[in-house]
Amino acid sequence: MLVLNGKEVAKEVRSSLAPRVTRFMKEFGRAPHLAVVLVGDDGASHVYVKNKKIACESIGMSSTIHNMPTSTTQQELDDKIQELNQDPAVDGILVQFPLPKHLNSDEVLRQIAPGKDADSLTYESMGLFFAGRADVKPCTPEGVMTMLRHYGIAVEGKRAVVVGRSNIVGKPMAQLLTDANATVTVCHSRTKNLSEFTRQADLVVVAAGKARMLGKEDFKKDAIVIDVGIHRDGPGGKLCGDVRFEELTQWAQAATPVPGGVGPMTIATLLQNTCLLAEKRAGLR
Repeated sequence: MLVLNGKEVAKEVRSSLAPRVTRFMKEFGRAPHLAVVLVGDDGASHVYVKNKKIACESIGMSSTIHNMPTSTTQQELDDKIQELNQDPAVDGILVQFPLPKHLNSDEVLRQIAPGKDADSLTYESMGLFFAGRADVKPCTPEGVMTMLRHYGIAVEGKRAVVVGRSNIVGKPMAQLLTDANATVTVCHSRTKNLSEFTRQADLVVVAAGKARMLGKEDFKKDAIVIDVGIHRDGPGGKLCGDVRFEELTQWAQAATPVPGGVGPMTIATLLQNTCLLAEKRAGLR
């Protein structure tokens, strides 16, 4: 089985961005800048944001983390986003989800300026994306496509199943696979007999949000399995995905591990999007 190493592919993406960052700095006297808004004390979110900042700095980009307490009101969060919208030194904005339950994520997405939407989650960005006219694409699905291209895995003509229908992963993943000429079926929590669909697919992207829910018996021989999930396997346990990766070794053609698969690609694509947005704002694109 081919292990799809997201760490290695992400490293190549970052290396390709470094000359663009250097050029931008020479022309404008500053680096492309990603601003991340983090509300509350969710442990996983703090780890993700820290990793994003490290990745930015590794290629010379700048990143600021705006930590806000759990008690932050909707108005305070909206005001912070508007402040970043108006800051000429900020090129990309990312609000880390999930938010505390009293905050409205839909309202947050309405506040982010589409020209600074580094994760392509605002409704204007999504409209452009589904119309095939987006400048940047949703980070995780585009990261998956980059990894498939890197390993020379052709999508055209394949039967693909996407398990999950969120706006962040499932829906845009299905669209990108369709754009690449796969024949795509979208499954979800209400799908009856899920395995009947996944066992027919050449390529399965699992973004179900349930730890270790699928294993060898759910995929056909020589399938390509992309696992987007990330969980703790019990209190204090190891990180794991939606798929029982260890069962696929002598069964799948290729699969992503967790950790080290899709996660690094999401961050690499975020940097790529921020760099592109900076270049566009500066008139370089």
